[in-house]
Amino acid sequence: MKPFNQSLPRRTVIKGAGLGLVAGGISAALPTESAVAATEGGEIWSSEYWAKKGDVPLWMFRKRVGAPKPGEPPRPVLFFVHGSSVTSRCFDINVPGHGEWSVMNEFARYGFDCWTMDHENYGKSGKTSGNSDIKSGVEDLKAAVQVVARETGRQKFHFIGESSGAIRAGAYAMVAPERVDRLVLAAFTYKGEGSPTLAKRAEQVDYYRSHNMRKRDRDMIRSIATRDKPGTSDQAAVEALADVEMQFGDQVPTGTYLDMVANLPLVDPMKITSPVLLVRGEYDGIATVADLEEFFNALPNGDRQFIVLPGTAHSLVLATNRQLFWHAMRAFLDMPTPIAT
Repeated sequence: MKPFNQSLPRRTVIKGAGLGLVAGGISAALPTESAVAATEGGEIWSSEYWAKKGDVPLWMFRKRVGAPKPGEPPRPVLFFVHGSSVTSRCFDINVPGHGEWSVMNEFARYGFDCWTMDHENYGKSGKTSGNSDIKSGVEDLKAAVQVVARETGRQKFHFIGESSGAIRAGAYAMVAPERVDRLVLAAFTYKGEGSPTLAKRAEQVDYYRSHNMRKRDRDMIRSIATRDKPGTSDQAAVEALADVEMQFGDQVPTGTYLDMVANLPLVDPMKITSPVLLVRGEYDGIATVADLEEFFNALPNGDRQFIVLPGTAHSLVLATNRQLFWHAMRAFLDMPTPIAT
């Protein structure tokens, strides 16, 4: 195997959905541009990569239509950041007979170069004695973007994070604004005031302080889609995700849970200079509309949107109405660069 920070020799072409995922990048600075519609209808190509954070190997995954070719123009990069209880597989779900569930496939067909990663102590990435909190996740992203930059030739990337992945992405955007083009924060939490989900989770704060891992079984994964509003997610998709997740065991880190019940706010909106799309499910219990409005109103960039999607709850990638999320995100990412006034 090649050293870390080198792409693995295995490269595969995948038709339809797969079960891999990947991370962010660095390279020649380019302005925001629309994805190339001409890529729609081609075969989806994928590849695995490794980044290294100190001694910790971090697994990355990439999807796009067609293998990269020397000399071709770089495509806009979209980097997916996963949350507390699942790995990056949540962005690449395969549910035979139930339509497209892989948001990576969907955005690859829109013309994006899609990347994701497993954070430390998740999935295929290295296991340590740490709790993989938000600060650790930011360091993961710093390591990952080096790989993305090398492979794509780009300096700036779009980022989409869901749940604590949105906090990770927002925290990264604060410290590396030069790397962030447009930022999508889905199921985000700012201060957490009035959140029924976090109030319930806070009952276990002493456990999170004293343990770096927590139980994550199939029922817990199911609860992501049912705790707010049963029926807002397709059960077949939830079971497909659980099938893939359980290969990595029934333990996940406590760090992001502890951060969300004891250390909020972790993202300062005044330090986010990129355009931002805040997306909330109608029934999401992780943050109130008021909590998100306070964050939204403090963002300094006038290029910002706050959208509430009907008939959805916490996880928008698992939502039956996931196409609403795809539409909102694509419209935001394809927004023409505004003329300065």
